[in-house]
Amino acid sequence: MPTRTGAVRSVTDQAHTLTPKAVVGIAVLGLATFFAITTELMPVGLLGPMSADLGVSVSQMGLVVTVYALAVALLALPLTVATSRFPRRAVLIATLGGYAVSNLLIALAPTFAVVCAGRVIGGVAHALFFSVASAYATRIVPPRLAGRAIAFVYSGSSLGFVLGVPLATTVGEHSGWRLAVGGVAVASAVLALVAVAFLPSVRGEAQPHLGSPKSWARSGLLAVGVADLLLFAGHYVVYTYVGPYLEGAGLGHDAIGGALLVLGGTGIIGLLAAGSFVDRAPRQTLLVAVAVMALALAALPFVHGSLVGTFVVAGIWMAANGTTGTLFMAAAIRTGGVSPDIAGALINGASNVGIAAGAAAGGVVYGSAGLGALPLAAAVVLAASFGVVVVARKGFPLHGHAQATLSTTSIPVITTSIQTITTSIPTLVTSSIRTIKTHTSSIRTIRTPDTATGSTRLP
Repeated sequence: MPTRTGAVRSVTDQAHTLTPKAVVGIAVLGLATFFAITTELMPVGLLGPMSADLGVSVSQMGLVVTVYALAVALLALPLTVATSRFPRRAVLIATLGGYAVSNLLIALAPTFAVVCAGRVIGGVAHALFFSVASAYATRIVPPRLAGRAIAFVYSGSSLGFVLGVPLATTVGEHSGWRLAVGGVAVASAVLALVAVAFLPSVRGEAQPHLGSPKSWARSGLLAVGVADLLLFAGHYVVYTYVGPYLEGAGLGHDAIGGALLVLGGTGIIGLLAAGSFVDRAPRQTLLVAVAVMALALAALPFVHGSLVGTFVVAGIWMAANGTTGTLFMAAAIRTGGVSPDIAGALINGASNVGIAAGAAAGGVVYGSAGLGALPLAAAVVLAASFGVVVVARKGFPLHGHAQATLSTTSIPVITTSIQTITTSIPTLVTSSIRTIKTHTSSIRTIRTPDTATGSTRLP
């Protein structure tokens, strides 16, 4: 009898202890999220060079963003259900391999059609990745740290905005867009190998709880998805055209990469706030964040004549937006209406429907009323998202799970784990990028300039 009691106590203690192996897993997931966001948004900063090289217009090149988002929106739920019985570790590693293949195909693409095909592959990987990653994080840490785990994983998203996209844009401007995309392909492949070595195993579910639209509505999950969709739509009405908007405010074209770096950096402030309040006051934090986003966007037209004013207001907008990813995903999982992976798939799909709809709506507003009308249109959509959060008390409760603060004794474990993961990457990345550069140089040598258009075409 004492032996049995001791065994039960051991299992219980393990379930409520943050282990070094779990911390390593969270670090891997955070790095994977970084490269996922970089892959998704990298073309935003490279549309000009890509369109010139492939001989298409910038507006046509913008379809690569739409194709990616539509692939995610359509496939997130069915792919997550289809792979639910597979080991989660294998699924995540496969998605990282998908990002690598997608970017490699794009880096070597001779035509616009091949680039679109590569983006579809990336969209398929993305449809699975974000559906699985957040739920994966909650399953390798104690329940009391689930919100913090999601926040840590989503820190990779913020770093993708802050460092990934601006860095890819800068490399693309100075060394060619193919090298920038190829570098991300190599990094994704290396991270897949790192995941094989370090990511903890998590079993799939024999029968994932899918639920139905009625059960989603009863649990509050449907409201979470609608509010998330509206928030992303409103955000991307402006963010899709943030480059031209900043240029209109007086920023030089060459400074766009640096501007994205600064604005993305403000999102880290929001991410830190989300990590602090996601378990203590999730509803209140989300209401404040969405309200601040809407008010900041509504104020943008009034400061558009001032570059400094535009940056300050845009920084507030982006800081508030930095909190929302963690809060929406945690809210979806906590409704309990479906399995965590399915909740992730639904939010992933809703987010990308919002991205596609927001980008399309922004294009219509831009073409008919000009840049100045974009922020006001976005503020209206965000006000609708705010209204859904206010009404949907079941989907957005006042309190999350009780959670103790992550103790400072865990910090050395986190930093050591990240160092262990990253120390072996630079050598592998450097040698692999040389290979990519050799291949892309070969492609350039077989292309001939078109002096009439200023672009290059295959002979």
